[in-house]
Amino acid sequence: MPELPEVEVTRRSFVDRIRGARVAGVHMGKPLRWPLGAEPEVLLGQEVQDVRRRGKYLLLDLSGGLLMVHLGMSGSLRFDTLLPPPGVHDHFEMDTSLGLLRLNDPRRFGAVMYMQAESDPRAQKLLAHLGAEPLDDAFDLPYFAARLKVRSAPIKQVLLAGDVVVGVGNIYASEALFRARIDPTTPARALTRPQVERLWAAIRYIIQWAIDEGGSTLRDFSSAEGRNGYFQLQAMVYDRAGQPCRECGTPIRMLRQGQRSTYVCPRCQKMPASRFKGA
Repeated sequence: MPELPEVEVTRRSFVDRIRGARVAGVHMGKPLRWPLGAEPEVLLGQEVQDVRRRGKYLLLDLSGGLLMVHLGMSGSLRFDTLLPPPGVHDHFEMDTSLGLLRLNDPRRFGAVMYMQAESDPRAQKLLAHLGAEPLDDAFDLPYFAARLKVRSAPIKQVLLAGDVVVGVGNIYASEALFRARIDPTTPARALTRPQVERLWAAIRYIIQWAIDEGGSTLRDFSSAEGRNGYFQLQAMVYDRAGQPCRECGTPIRMLRQGQRSTYVCPRCQKMPASRFKGA
């Protein structure tokens, strides 16, 4: 599933090229997770003024409204002046004066929604509960510490929930917890102050590093320019079960948390063997 770094990489890869474009045509393929919410013709003639991101949502500011895009579990956007004919998994196309924007989504869990403004109830239902952006000033240490202090769930689960900090999905949560040397099953409120400080710094470091590396391409992801990401090649623990830890040589272990795979180094993250029963 594309996480925050992948969505931000996508945004950066086409924002400057599509800004100022006029919409000349819209084609809808098979139904996506949520409907467009308007007749496609309402987009015709509108100008793309900017492309923003909130969490995993791309927000295309139009001269007469807002286009909200989610990549779902397997989606990717392409934007170019010349693309091959649409394939079976291409479910949204917006032809503009500067190029063609196309959403490819094999599993169709993504969505493209049109609304008048970000204040629309449909947008607020998806955005209002989101936590701070990990690279924004609002995500400071006092905020992070205060929010963790009232959460009893395991810290990995709290990170994935997205209401404290957005975009720290499964890959980057495992990597940040390893960098901070924290057992992912530890209740969030039980973290010591030094652990919270290390985790806060690790989250910011890992997310920025992943963006710089173009995100992670595990299966389907590529940027709007068609480029793959390379962060997964440098992961310290994610998807490395049985392989030696890059720092201490201990075999990486995998355990299940909330139906998701968590990868850890038992030695670096000080995890007792009992944590792995049934893993």
